[in-house]
Amino acid sequence: MQKLTVTTEINKPINDVWNFFNNPEHIVNWNFAHESWECPLAKNDLKVGGRLEVRMQAKDGSFGFDLVGIYDEVKDNESIKYHFEDGREIEVIFEKLSDNKTRVTEKFDPENQNPLEMQQQGWQAILDNFKNYSESI
Repeated sequence: MQKLTVTTEINKPINDVWNFFNNPEHIVNWNFAHESWECPLAKNDLKVGGRLEVRMQAKDGSFGFDLVGIYDEVKDNESIKYHFEDGREIEVIFEKLSDNKTRVTEKFDPENQNPLEMQQQGWQAILDNFKNYSESI
């Protein structure tokens, strides 16, 4: 199945964007697609073989899930490759556009339970939330 792609440009230096994307103290503030959701827990061992663990849930407690990614490649301020426990692969690319502008692109294998358009919109919403959070600090 073809990978889906989402992207955004953030008005912050690449070092800041990298930190906001990978530091658990920041991840919990942006890693959800809608304001009715939250990410109450994030752990990140950012190294090859390390694990990214996040909890995503509805604020009302009606639904939630845990995601675990295992890192396959980490290039500081450049790219990350990891896979979920179900084998789906994700690549995140960080591009310095200028001293204060960074592009983040995520390419990911879709899962087979939800329509592709819904998955693309959900991942884009999370990335847009990341942009808004990053530019607010």
